[in-house]
Amino acid sequence: MPEKKNRLTRRNFLKNTSLTAAGFMIVPRHVLGGKGYTAPSDKLIIAGIGAGGKGQSDIANFYKSGKAEIAFLCDVDDRMATTSRKNFPKAKYYKDWRELLDKEHKNFDACSVSTPDHTHAVATLGAMELGKHVYVQKPLTHDVYESRVLAAAAKRYKVVTQMGNQGASGEGVRQLREWYDAGVIGDVHTVYCFTDRPVWPQGIPWSNVTAPVPAELDWDLWLGTAPYKDYVNKLVPFNWRGWWDYGTGALGDMGCHIVEPAFSVLGLTYVNSVQASVGSVYVDEFQRGYFPESCPPSSHVIMKFPKGARTKGPVEVHWMDGGIQPMRPDELGPNEIFGDGGNGVLFIGTKGKMMCGTYAENPQLLPTSKTKETKVPQKYPRVKGGAEGHYAQWVEAAIAGYGNMEVSSPFEIAGPLTEALLMSNLAIRGFDIRVPKQNGKGYNYPGRYLELIWDPKQMKVTNFDLANQFVKRTYREGYSLNFKL
Repeated sequence: MPEKKNRLTRRNFLKNTSLTAAGFMIVPRHVLGGKGYTAPSDKLIIAGIGAGGKGQSDIANFYKSGKAEIAFLCDVDDRMATTSRKNFPKAKYYKDWRELLDKEHKNFDACSVSTPDHTHAVATLGAMELGKHVYVQKPLTHDVYESRVLAAAAKRYKVVTQMGNQGASGEGVRQLREWYDAGVIGDVHTVYCFTDRPVWPQGIPWSNVTAPVPAELDWDLWLGTAPYKDYVNKLVPFNWRGWWDYGTGALGDMGCHIVEPAFSVLGLTYVNSVQASVGSVYVDEFQRGYFPESCPPSSHVIMKFPKGARTKGPVEVHWMDGGIQPMRPDELGPNEIFGDGGNGVLFIGTKGKMMCGTYAENPQLLPTSKTKETKVPQKYPRVKGGAEGHYAQWVEAAIAGYGNMEVSSPFEIAGPLTEALLMSNLAIRGFDIRVPKQNGKGYNYPGRYLELIWDPKQMKVTNFDLANQFVKRTYREGYSLNFKL
């Protein structure tokens, strides 16, 4: 198949999704692979890196597709892996994903990576370098540079990729796009995205009380790429999300679900600029503390995108977390739910408005009475199973082989989406950068009032160099991301 046909593009990924309402029939891999290719089976043999929490449900959903075999499990914490090991007793178990890839790479086809954010990129690239198809939980990566690397690596190694933002396969985003294509709300120029996250601690100091490491947890492996710190209670398995060394805050957790409809409907790519304001701003250490290691408890970020293939002009995307919400649209009744209550997306066009909840669920035109009244043709095939079919879609595509079937959130699409969110985190972190005053009394906050200008070709903030320290991390010894863009 010519390279031109192999390319996955945002413009056609929804239109040509192969898992339609009629379903998808598997073609055995030896047929697709050409002369001399012998498939070991017609099932996808999967290694699960991260077997607890979200990893546990991911692995279970792949298996539920009926076309996957879970052959290997890997987790740094035996407690978290208990259920997956019980569910798949024949799967060989590892603690170190590097050992798993090194010893078993000939014995599986694909990897699921569901670890804390700071480990996503190194584990995923390690699998892709071995020719493994990969499914990676959101956000795709921890850093901007890593997002660009994984998107490029997917193309170079010709593997089937999918990020775990299930709403990209849902009914809702396709309905929103059909309304937009039909011109129902005109040309969109502004989008508001909001969430009630975080539901974990943020804007707090790192504990100065160390604790014994649980016997079941390999703490050094859990730290992975991050700088070494002594173990503290209540960080694992969930509260790491609020610490910059490991997580990406509410933006990383929910942004890939809530901002995704804007990318899909409007065809957004690389962001031009970002600016932020945050809750509990710390003027100095005597006013409620200064905790730069922790994400803030709330934020409002404005992302600006250039005119694209599906818009007539620039687009502003507002992100709000910590329970902050935009003003309710006038067209929404006073007792009607905005989004899904805690989370939502509002599109503002030149002729009208539309909204949805998390995963683009419950899409509605405003006023909501227009939703049933407005009839437009169904233009985009639906993924069988909707958002839940996101898992089976990747399994089917990996069995079919690279370039033979499209998926909803390949790294080609997930990379720029994640990059925009991580750029927003640059603005959030840059907001709180402090520099000692020349007289030695107090601090200046030079990034607090800036709009960060982003050069996507150079991957560089051009007007505030201090923010560039967060574009690409230095990994701890034993971990690397050796890939030349």
